Amino acid sequence: METVAEGLWSLADRWEEEGRVGQAVKCLEAICQSHVSFLPITDVKTRLRIASLLLRHTDNVSHAKSHLERAQLLLKQIPACYELKCRAYSLLSRCYNLLGTIQSQKQTLRKGLDLAMSVGDGRSFLLWACNFNLQLANALTTEGDYQTAIAVLESGLQTAEQAYLPDLQMVFATSVLHVNLMQWEEDAGIVEQNMSRCETLWNMMPVDQRHVCKGLYVYKLLLQAFFSLRTCDYKEATYHVASLDTALADDTEPPTPTSEQYYLQQQLNYLEEQMKQASLSPVVLSDLHDQYLMVQRQLNQCAQQRQYKANQLGLSEVGKLPLGPAPLDEEWLPRGAVLVLVDLLGALCLRPKGMFKECSKRIDSGLSRVDEELNKLGVTVDIAEGDLQHWAIWIVGIYLVLWLQLLENKAIIDLTQTDILATQETLVQILECHGRFSTMLQGFQSNIHMLLGHYSHTMGCYQEAVLHFGKAFKMTGSKGMQAMSQVNAALSYICVGDLSQALDLIAPVYKNMDSYVGVREKTSVLFASGLLQMKQNNLQEARTRLATGLTLTHKQLGNHQLLSQYLTVLGSMATTMHDTGQARDILKSSFTLAKALHDLPTQLGVLSELTVLFQELGETSKQLENAEYEARKTEELKRCIGAARDSKHHTRLIQYGLS
Repeated sequence: METVAEGLWSLADRWEEEGRVGQAVKCLEAICQSHVSFLPITDVKTRLRIASLLLRHTDNVSHAKSHLERAQLLLKQIPACYELKCRAYSLLSRCYNLLGTIQSQKQTLRKGLDLAMSVGDGRSFLLWACNFNLQLANALTTEGDYQTAIAVLESGLQTAEQAYLPDLQMVFATSVLHVNLMQWEEDAGIVEQNMSRCETLWNMMPVDQRHVCKGLYVYKLLLQAFFSLRTCDYKEATYHVASLDTALADDTEPPTPTSEQYYLQQQLNYLEEQMKQASLSPVVLSDLHDQYLMVQRQLNQCAQQRQYKANQLGLSEVGKLPLGPAPLDEEWLPRGAVLVLVDLLGALCLRPKGMFKECSKRIDSGLSRVDEELNKLGVTVDIAEGDLQHWAIWIVGIYLVLWLQLLENKAIIDLTQTDILATQETLVQILECHGRFSTMLQGFQSNIHMLLGHYSHTMGCYQEAVLHFGKAFKMTGSKGMQAMSQVNAALSYICVGDLSQALDLIAPVYKNMDSYVGVREKTSVLFASGLLQMKQNNLQEARTRLATGLTLTHKQLGNHQLLSQYLTVLGSMATTMHDTGQARDILKSSFTLAKALHDLPTQLGVLSELTVLFQELGETSKQLENAEYEARKTEELKRCIGAARDSKHHTRLIQYGLS
């Protein structure tokens, strides 16, 4: 009967190689459903292979879970077989994760971890321990238990050190950094320390090993890009995005050994050396031999599948970016999501500099990729979150969040360029998506109200803008996002002349502005507080704050719209203080920036100040010429706003969520 089982296993391998997964599963299930008894261990191995097939190629998670739970019952009756027991725990953990039963997942992983650590210090079981540590940390992070997750990851790092596996050390170091970035505002210093540790560990890895760790390399670059963007180091962020583009653009290159093949071969060599030891007992030798056969089969299967796909596609295998060797061969994100994320990061680097054409290309590319991936998952316009199976929620959620962030940047560009009708269409798309997936996208509510606040402010609906910014403040736990909400609300109050309310909002943020990471919040609060000081006729203090903010914006932030607004206010102050030569130069620079951005409101602000300046200088002809140009631009802005007010979307947008 064991010969029959071997034959069915081989046949199943062939079916899988040809992509006929259904036939492969039926072939294997013939063993489990046979009226003639097979050895329990044969039944276990077969069920594990069925579960692997189902999880790798289908969404039939419940069926996989049933086979794994039966395999576990059988394994309780079989001594030793630690490799099979670890594999069963790992696969069952994945099932629980996909089904959303986190408590069961954590219990399973802790059992697997205890088993792997109790067996001994063989490299195979140290790898299993690393696998369980990483999965457990992910489950804890999902629950928001970040401190315990970090402790588990640090334990995994120690295990990787014990196994002398530098790439696995890097996996755990980058995972710790990832959790740190999620908690940035609690301790920015730790983030920088862990960033440095990651770079050190990466440089310690042998060059040939780095070559096969593509998924880990991409993960490292993504975290570095996040770090650079958060600290507003756009030059460094752009460098990392370019590196990501290069790393992900080689799908048509000749095939190279994958990380999984590389480490399976290493594991095979290690087991060969272990079996040569004369002091081994027959039981241990048998267990090592079983492990050797299993690894050898995995290596052959990996090579066959890869070759089949290469022949079928005419190029190297694409689709996965695993972080490390088997059994730690899971991705941080699917490759499709990584490509979208890189487009988003590229857009975030380009937008502040006013490079809207290039930025829009990135956004369009990302949106197209998201549409493609969601279509593959069966998520069409008539699908809502209640229609999704639990296994699909996580992956669909990733693409939806990326989609909304791309649309958020599109809306900001359109609003900056005073294309208000296009902004409306984008905002409606965002609201409709949020309505269909409200629970999954709950964390995006603050961003939505921030966007609606900017829209309302542009439309001159300042009271509604204040309410939206207030909603944005309440719906986020991010100190940076709360600060930006208060600054924006204060600017809306300044526009209606309510300086007292503006001061109440700005004062606490101004007091704590040095506590914010990067310069985004600091430059914004310096602008708002400087403008407020000018409105209160505290001109010297206003000039100090605005000059400081302008320098920071120019040297670090590079936001052309904010630069233009700073220059407009400083030009106005120079006119008020009768420094007409400086006022002329400053206002011309401001207008050049605003015109390049197609930013009509800022252009009008500059033109208004230039009219006052030319009047003071007695340059009547220039004053009249400027006033005529200002009138044409005013009429253009009125048409834009009028068309937007007449749109069926306007009332819905400014009133959204305020009742």
